[in-house]
Amino acid sequence: MNHKDHVDLLRGGVPGLGGVWADFGAGSGAFTLALAELIGPGGEIFAIDREATTLRSQEAAFQAQPADLRPIVHFLLADFTKTLHLPLLDGAVMANSLHFQRRKEPVLRQIKCYLKPGAHLILVEYNVERGNPWVPYPISYSNWETFAYSCGFVNTRLLATKPSRFLQQIYSAGSQRPSSG
Repeated sequence: MNHKDHVDLLRGGVPGLGGVWADFGAGSGAFTLALAELIGPGGEIFAIDREATTLRSQEAAFQAQPADLRPIVHFLLADFTKTLHLPLLDGAVMANSLHFQRRKEPVLRQIKCYLKPGAHLILVEYNVERGNPWVPYPISYSNWETFAYSCGFVNTRLLATKPSRFLQQIYSAGSQRPSSG
């Protein structure tokens, strides 16, 4: 996949420019860069990963871009399965990170706590139920719909799909924290 594919997978879940977002399990930053393009220079991103080397390389990629064209990005060395001190978020991306969690429910409920009412969650995942050593616990889109609802998310929808040589197909799904009231 290339940068355009990453942007295409996120595009339908980002309602517009700006906002405060987090990329949980940001890795090398491919989806952080895509998110940055979609929210623009008026936005803010918290790129969270537990690997310092990947965050450093991601930071270098961002520094190479013109400052007036990129959002503010905070690179946080942390395990997103633990409690984090974040501002309330307008949105969150979990791209190829949830499939490392055997127990997904506590992680997803924690992520939901960071989101403002009505905020968006974008999941990027392989559309299979059985993984392998590199993708141990994937969740297909049909199971994601049910799981997201059981964790209190609403308006779950399929955003995009891309073929994958690795595990057949990758998809993105958008869900929302319910609005208050």
